[in-house]
Amino acid sequence: MIEDDDTLRDTLEVGLLSEGYRVLKTGNGREGIRLAAEQAPHLVLLDVTLPGVNGFDVCRELRHKGFTAPIIMVTGRAEEVDRVVGLEIGADDYLTKPFGRRELVARIRVHLRRTAHIAS
Repeated sequence: MIEDDDTLRDTLEVGLLSEGYRVLKTGNGREGIRLAAEQAPHLVLLDVTLPGVNGFDVCRELRHKGFTAPIIMVTGRAEEVDRVVGLEIGADDYLTKPFGRRELVARIRVHLRRTAHIAS
């Protein structure tokens, strides 16, 4: 999870851990790119608005490096153009904050099932 809001990052971590997911987390884009390259997570939850390298650039960089796992972008901005750009650069899904834990977990499950099906 690449999210710069400490409170939201911690809240999401607790929720995802309680669902049985292992969570890697960071608050900035450069560290997120490094973490994804080293740890090869099954999915990335990526905030659009990050200090330094924004989420769009992180998504582009991950895809450029061959990262194929699902990327779910999240943002507090409800601009349709952000969603379109995110999907065009390689994000698999896009959530607008605030979102509920059930919605997030449902979307994560869908993407993980899809990638497991593709891999088999």
